[in-house]
Amino acid sequence: MEGPERANQYFIETLGCPKNQVDSDKLAGTFAAAGLEPAPDAESADVIVVNTCTFIEAAREESIETMLAAAAGRKDGARLVVTGCMAERYGDELAAAMPEVDMVAGFGVPITLGRKPAAAVPKLDLLNLPRPKSAVPWAYVKIAEGCDRNCGFCAIPTFRGKQRSRTPDSILAEVDALEVQEVVLVAQDLASYGRDRPGDLGAGAIIPLVRAVNARVPRTRLLYLYPSDLSDGLIDVIGETGAPYFDLSLQHASKPLLRRMRRWGDGDRFERRIADIRARYPDAAFRSNFIVGYPGETEADHDRLLSFVEAVDLDWCGFFAYSEEEGTYAASLDGKVPARLVVERLAELTELQDGITARRRADLIGSVVEVLVDRPGVGRSHREAPEIDGVIAVPADLAVGRFHKVRITGAAGPDLEAEVA
Repeated sequence: MEGPERANQYFIETLGCPKNQVDSDKLAGTFAAAGLEPAPDAESADVIVVNTCTFIEAAREESIETMLAAAAGRKDGARLVVTGCMAERYGDELAAAMPEVDMVAGFGVPITLGRKPAAAVPKLDLLNLPRPKSAVPWAYVKIAEGCDRNCGFCAIPTFRGKQRSRTPDSILAEVDALEVQEVVLVAQDLASYGRDRPGDLGAGAIIPLVRAVNARVPRTRLLYLYPSDLSDGLIDVIGETGAPYFDLSLQHASKPLLRRMRRWGDGDRFERRIADIRARYPDAAFRSNFIVGYPGETEADHDRLLSFVEAVDLDWCGFFAYSEEEGTYAASLDGKVPARLVVERLAELTELQDGITARRRADLIGSVVEVLVDRPGVGRSHREAPEIDGVIAVPADLAVGRFHKVRITGAAGPDLEAEVA
């Protein structure tokens, strides 16, 4: 990190997915190594970094609003740096359109305190940079960058690049350094870890990696699994982690629409696989996300998704309106779904799933679960991924960073209440 003599406090605003949070943690590590200290808020900082997201239009709008707010609220002389997915995808255009920003830095571009061209040549690798010890009892760990898939709606491979898997040694060293009770493994395509390195890793390398991580921490959680790679071996190792939590990237249930998405599978296959997992691990929790309004989505497709959601009874679901992304296969498709109809379909699916989630949470009343206390009065069992799902309210005197047995006493939508068992 260059230029530490010109500033002594930094603030990083992170938008988007957990993978961005890992990048921000590693940027914080480089700032710390350069002698800078974290500021309590953006207004106090000498360097403000906005780590952006560009996955869908709403994410881009939020990123721009955050940049403008940071520019308006910064103190005199403070520098504003924009990094992350939006900087990588629209670097030169963004730098020209937003004179308020002092530097637009794509992935791997060292952040400096002066203005640099957006096309600066990457000099460092965020994926393998060290990061500070976690301030909470859990942490995301990114095991790979990029993606080799070609989903019709997704532009991520165009700016994150091809998959690059880290070595197991580097991942395990990071796990040890974080000193946490729960590790959440993330990547654009988690189950494909190692496939890009046939010489030393190869397909299926995720299984021994998860076992090695789980030998170091009490709970290991996996996020973002493509259903086509959910092998029996991977299911079994997830069952051994202390967190039988299956975050499956399904996207839809209609077979014709999934093929238009350039995706594998269909609702019947997904339903059978979920039933198989539940037969092996009755305590398993499930999350998935679905795109609504993809080009060509018919009423029959929507009805198929509704029936699937009702049948599979997932613990958690996210529904997102299709966002047309420049340069993707889907952007060239006909059959655009009217915005009004997308809103109606989203509302129908959300209402259905909210009822399912509330019922599944209420069904836990009276059961005893093991929670990790993240902060005073707030814990999570294996059913709740951090920052994504609901939480469990626990007695405030339970030690933070420790596991405790509690009995569920109440439910309010996605959140639960508990007492010491």
